[in-house]
Amino acid sequence: MAKFAAKLGEIDLSGIRKLFEAAGSDAINLGLGQPDFETPRHVREAAKRAIDAGFTGYTHGKGILKLREAIRQKFLRNNGFEVGVEDIIVTSGASEALHIALEALINPGDGVLIPDPGFVSYFTLTKIAGGIPKSLKLDENFRLDPDTLAEEIQPNDRVLILNSPSNPTGKVQNRADIRAYTEIAKDYGLTIISDEVYEELIYEGSHVSPASFTEDVVTINAVSKTYSMTGWRLGYMGAPPDYIEEMLKVHQYIQACASSISQFAALEALTGPQDCVSSMRDEFKARRDLLVGGLNRLGFEFPIPEGAFYLFLKVEDEMAFVSKLLENGVVTTPGSSFGRNGRGYVRLSYATSGADIERALKIIEEVWVRDR
Repeated sequence: MAKFAAKLGEIDLSGIRKLFEAAGSDAINLGLGQPDFETPRHVREAAKRAIDAGFTGYTHGKGILKLREAIRQKFLRNNGFEVGVEDIIVTSGASEALHIALEALINPGDGVLIPDPGFVSYFTLTKIAGGIPKSLKLDENFRLDPDTLAEEIQPNDRVLILNSPSNPTGKVQNRADIRAYTEIAKDYGLTIISDEVYEELIYEGSHVSPASFTEDVVTINAVSKTYSMTGWRLGYMGAPPDYIEEMLKVHQYIQACASSISQFAALEALTGPQDCVSSMRDEFKARRDLLVGGLNRLGFEFPIPEGAFYLFLKVEDEMAFVSKLLENGVVTTPGSSFGRNGRGYVRLSYATSGADIERALKIIEEVWVRDR
């Protein structure tokens, strides 16, 4: 019988993917974080041109130069910090960027501080890299109090992961708090990994990049959510040169380079017309307001999400809620999938049509609210 790595014994397949794949084809999916819009036409056309031009081979390991230049300009223009084109790696999605950052930054037994509830991959990728994920409890409004962060840091902690807007809570951290996190990280010698994939999907507040305050930051982003390009698997990261040198070693051996076609499409996404971004953001806000209004009418109370496309709902029994809705054709995600402090919550994704949201609200009322 085959023997497998012990570290994988504590890791299960994603609960989000399990529920998604178990649902019927006609189910209303409030579980998966995937925009339901088509990739913008000008981006698709650029990919076709790349194929027709024979742009189908390996690229530079860090990514094509024009794309890295576009990313450099985007970091400077939108995020308030500067990196050189040699300090950027184009990756196969933000997931690969997270993976190679953790592999490069932590040794076995090092602690990684993670806001909890937080994105599922943070905990699992930390374990795969040999680190110890350490939960940072959020307050009732899903804010990470800087005092909580400072109190939890131990000598073996190496990395702090930040994610704003947040998956699963939709919380947008404010400028004062981001600055405070960076100051604490500097005092304790922590490197920040900043996951900013939802930065363009903000309805209240504004996005603030930790790298605009301090250098010891690995900034991760992707075209997946902003341009509805999840299947293109194209992410990117910027960091100081010594960080990039080490992360590139991991990237070269597990990936070599990101998809050439996807890189060409991403270049068009970043440099082409941006009206598609504002249009999708406006639609997501309308869907958020529809879901918020419906849940309020049903008697639920919760912090209103300020960004991304998730609502984190407190319920009496998360598994009963999820199971009952799944039986009646609505997919949701148990909060415990996002860390121990997510227990007693359910994540609802409004990355689906308004009509589906209205149908889901009716089912929630019929099979949950009336039965309580």
